[in-house]
Amino acid sequence: MKLWHVSFVYVSFVTLVICCYGYAEQRTMPKKTYIVHMDKSSMPLSYDDHVQWYDSSIKAVSNSANMIYTYNNVIHGYSTRLTTTEAESLEGQPGILLVQEELIYQLHTTRTPAFLGLDESAAVKLEAGAVSEVIVGVLDTGVWPESKSFDDTGLGPVPSKWKGKCDVSKDFSSSSCNNKLIGARSFSEGYEAAFGPIDETLESKSPRDDDGHGTHTSSTAAGSSVTGASLFNYAMGTARGMAAHARVAIYKVCWLGGCFSSDILAGLEMAVSDGVDVLSLSLGGSVSDYFRDTVAVGAFSAMSHGIFVSCSAGNGGPTPESLSNVAPWIATVGAGTLDRNFPANAILGNGKNFSGVSLYSGKMLSDSLVPLVYAAKVSNSTSGILCMTGTLDPEKVAGKIVVCDRGVNSRVQKGIVVRDAGAVGMILANTDTFGEELVADAHLIPAATVGQTAGDAIKKYISSDPKPVATIAFAGTRLGIQPSPVVAAFSSRGPNPITPEILKPDFIAPGVNILAGWTGKVGPSGLNDDTRQVDFNIVSGTSMSCPHASGLAALVKSAHPDWSPAAIKSALMTTAYNTYKNGETIQDIATGMASTPFDYGAGHVAPTAALDPGLVYDANVQDYLEFLCALNYSSNLIRVVTKQAFTCDSDKKYNLGDLNYPSFAVPFETSSGTGGGKSAPAVIKYTRTLTNVGIPAAYKVSVSSETRSVKIAVEPETLAFSRPNEMKNYTVTFSATSLPSGTTSFGRIDWLGGKYVVSSPVAFTWT
Repeated sequence: MKLWHVSFVYVSFVTLVICCYGYAEQRTMPKKTYIVHMDKSSMPLSYDDHVQWYDSSIKAVSNSANMIYTYNNVIHGYSTRLTTTEAESLEGQPGILLVQEELIYQLHTTRTPAFLGLDESAAVKLEAGAVSEVIVGVLDTGVWPESKSFDDTGLGPVPSKWKGKCDVSKDFSSSSCNNKLIGARSFSEGYEAAFGPIDETLESKSPRDDDGHGTHTSSTAAGSSVTGASLFNYAMGTARGMAAHARVAIYKVCWLGGCFSSDILAGLEMAVSDGVDVLSLSLGGSVSDYFRDTVAVGAFSAMSHGIFVSCSAGNGGPTPESLSNVAPWIATVGAGTLDRNFPANAILGNGKNFSGVSLYSGKMLSDSLVPLVYAAKVSNSTSGILCMTGTLDPEKVAGKIVVCDRGVNSRVQKGIVVRDAGAVGMILANTDTFGEELVADAHLIPAATVGQTAGDAIKKYISSDPKPVATIAFAGTRLGIQPSPVVAAFSSRGPNPITPEILKPDFIAPGVNILAGWTGKVGPSGLNDDTRQVDFNIVSGTSMSCPHASGLAALVKSAHPDWSPAAIKSALMTTAYNTYKNGETIQDIATGMASTPFDYGAGHVAPTAALDPGLVYDANVQDYLEFLCALNYSSNLIRVVTKQAFTCDSDKKYNLGDLNYPSFAVPFETSSGTGGGKSAPAVIKYTRTLTNVGIPAAYKVSVSSETRSVKIAVEPETLAFSRPNEMKNYTVTFSATSLPSGTTSFGRIDWLGGKYVVSSPVAFTWT
């Protein structure tokens, strides 16, 4: 099983790294791609249109540069290739708001519907309305249109609002689209400007998915029901997307070299124009201010057009502050587990049996125990412990099972290295970086992954026994694993590294061992050595949890077509759960202890409850403009993010904590380092507005705090709603005593009225 990644940690988890590349040269000065943000209202009257003005601005600094894309929906401006000197000169021109060097983003995937409570009867009820009118747009690596997940049987005509189309090429015909897959486009100009023309022997210059990631995410969000789906008979069942009757539109913006911000903007530009209702982006990059974040800027425009935007939180966990995609107008989605596993047992000669996981499906090992060795002892290389290519001594591993440490190179690649050295099997042992997190893979050799504790015990057995032996037994698919869900160790964590006053992630959704559609171009591991062909694959990562949220947002949108993106996100957040049925808090697999809102945000999504949340915390463009004022953004920077001419009121005090967000993050300051001097300020007030979207009721507040050092007071304590869409305000006062810098604590604010419980997590930090 592939693990898709948004953070910066492991190659085997598709990692999100931001790099900047120069390419062609002009007089020895390399050119780079820049995105140029223009003040559209500043166009001189001497020009007939904005494109003419944009072209003139380029020609003023370069005789050879041309526009790669022009943008009008998500930003006002264009992208082009310039030298550093030319870019600096351009930035000084009138009407130029920002000249931004292009960033390269990388990609961050049957049991799920039942686990989420979307069984057949519930699914029929949820989708009996207008789900087929909802269009989910996915920006990713493209799509494999032949997948059964895009069968349009039973779907009516394409929604009349749809303005998109299918790009036609030699490997993607107009018939590749249908009433399910209603649009497919590709955007490669930015990629090709940096790296030259696409080598079509290596990747398709079309919406076709050469990687598998895009097919997996899009079918997770809105794939049609497919019976008998499995990966090598693992996870056998009916595979269906979260919104199985919604329509799908694909925007291919990711290539072998990564996902280029100029192409991402072009994809977002087209998606907004085409008329999508939900956008799903399982990609990201290093965290930067919102005005420099391509995804944040594009998502703002989408939100202003009423489009819900869901993004993966990243796979940098369990490191604190490892999140990406943290803009408050984005739904930031972390990953949790299902109640399903794929057990494989490492059986040792001393009689001990250690449980692991695997998706291996080839010839099994015999019942006889075979010699067992640790890679560190059968290699002359310092990297031999990791089973890197060429590091194992064939004479010392032939016919044996090799224990390899997890990390650096692909998990399946390690097995190939072991196999090519003559070994018959592999036990992949987690190190302290990965702890007890078990990620299953479709290995090419009999292999099992075990947690750190088991790995350490196996290594101890090898070092203490003169003739260690072992075998590996595979046990198929097991359901009902408890506890579940647990927070995935790789899922990126808070606090929010850009705006500590906004709690992120927003919530978690299934993201471990997810079965969904796959490309016909590569095997399940994605490696060149893997020639196996599969229709479905089992993959992990916040790339997989993100489309779950996107599909669930489509369900909520279908039930409430007039709701704003903020209202939909609020419904998913305030109905999420953070405890098991026995009352214990959801566990963090990285620690084996209780998780916190910095791990799961508001909690794990509960889609049926989200359809009827009672109250919502709504927000509109004006609210976000005032949020940017609270960040002390200038009028020019606000225009970069929003495309709007807006000047902050110098007489008004803007407060980050007053954004009408469904959760609370409260940073306190200490006056003296770890000594925990007097908090300054000791009292912080936030305001919120609740809108009634359910049965009218009187709500009474309930507050809790883990620490006596913070008191939470809500005024008023009761809110009575008598009609639909009625709005009520309340104020929360957080009073804190002194605690050492670096301390964190948590609480909750719940509004209880009739059948509804509207829940918000609270996170406290002292810095």
